[in-house]
Amino acid sequence: MLVRFSVRGVVMKVYPIIKRILDFILSFMALIVLFPIFLLIVVLIRMDSKGTAFFKQKRIGKQKSEFYILKFRTMAIDTPQDMPTHMLKNPDGFITNIGRFLRKTSLDELPQLINIFTGDMSIIGPRPALWNQYDLIAERDKYGANDVIPGLTGWAQINGRDELSIEVKARLDGEYVQRMSLKMDVKCFFGTVIKVLRCDGVIEGRTGK
Repeated sequence: MLVRFSVRGVVMKVYPIIKRILDFILSFMALIVLFPIFLLIVVLIRMDSKGTAFFKQKRIGKQKSEFYILKFRTMAIDTPQDMPTHMLKNPDGFITNIGRFLRKTSLDELPQLINIFTGDMSIIGPRPALWNQYDLIAERDKYGANDVIPGLTGWAQINGRDELSIEVKARLDGEYVQRMSLKMDVKCFFGTVIKVLRCDGVIEGRTGK
């Protein structure tokens, strides 16, 4: 029992290093392979509406440090900043035509490969909260989910995504932290692929049932 606990402790210390190396290599390769798709999306966004193709937003990273997440712009340039979509009075009114497609297919998240490459994010981990989502941040504190690098996708994303309440989302993020391993990350990765192909769990304008 003691030996098993010690092995688990060593794995928990070593795996974050392995995870960072994998994130660096995979994000670099993905940025090269997906570069033509990046260019195509940039052109479509610029043709569809005024404004830049990208936007950045302040988010909460590891140990509640702040960083700027990158996304393809899916909303009009006059959309209120630093406000979750579900808190907007009429979110559909702000989403652009191409933005609706990008959000449904999760292609708007692709620029976060840059965040992963620079180390602000990981491929797998709790989704980074907005700096002013105090309820989610506080709830995650209960489970240690603010103590790891946030991810492009994670355990909560393949178990409900926008359908989840704040409490359930934080609990699932905590479960990921407790079970963090290569096996868990692979499970989350392929679970995300299935979710994206099915467009499951995306509910514009609200979070939780």
